[in-house]
Amino acid sequence: MAVPQFGEPEAGRAHRDRPAAFGIAVDDGKIALVRVEKPGHAPWLDLPGGALDPGEDEAQALVREFGEETGLAIEAGARFAAADQYFVNTDGEAFNNRAGFWTVAAFSEAAGLKIEDDHTLVWLDPHDALKRLRHDAHAWAVAAWLRRVAR
Repeated sequence: MAVPQFGEPEAGRAHRDRPAAFGIAVDDGKIALVRVEKPGHAPWLDLPGGALDPGEDEAQALVREFGEETGLAIEAGARFAAADQYFVNTDGEAFNNRAGFWTVAAFSEAAGLKIEDDHTLVWLDPHDALKRLRHDAHAWAVAAWLRRVAR
């Protein structure tokens, strides 16, 4: 099955492939998101997760990134979707995120894991998240997840 591609490459720029993993954690019907605030940019919402470090697989990156961004210790559940997203980050680097999307099987608070001060954990109804997520690939993944849990 073909992986959907979201976004448009910026003309004249090479978008480096960047393997990534993002997750959906659920609490009381709401999903975990991160509000990202970078100087000189309007705040945005993303699913928690990010790029794989050298030697990591997607599940390992998901656990690490979730902790760094949200302060939650998680257990990776099942990989339920994959999608690619062209984007340019706030440092001006052009990427094509090649992302796996995962459920989160369990989580607990572990504030000592959080190191990304520009990320804040927020809980939002998944239908509201569809409208507010920055990346189309993230919104698509939430919709795919909603269709799975509705069955």
